[in-house]
Amino acid sequence: MTDTTTKEPLYVSTDGTAGPYIMVPVSQLEQLRQVLDQQRVPYSVEEDVISLDGAPEVAVVDLGRGANAHAIQALLDRVR
Repeated sequence: MTDTTTKEPLYVSTDGTAGPYIMVPVSQLEQLRQVLDQQRVPYSVEEDVISLDGAPEVAVVDLGRGANAHAIQALLDRVR
């Protein structure tokens, strides 16, 4: 799955201690939710969105501490 603003692949980040997460443009949030829902991947979307230096808003999708980051990344990589 490609980020429409950066043209780079979306990736599952494992930085920090809260568990894996995905940063996604708000405009693609619904598409990402559909992909995760179809595969029954549990997640939560943080309430606040981020916009730096006037860039499009980005949502943070938390996958939880028990999430298999590698499997979810493989899922994202299959989406075109």
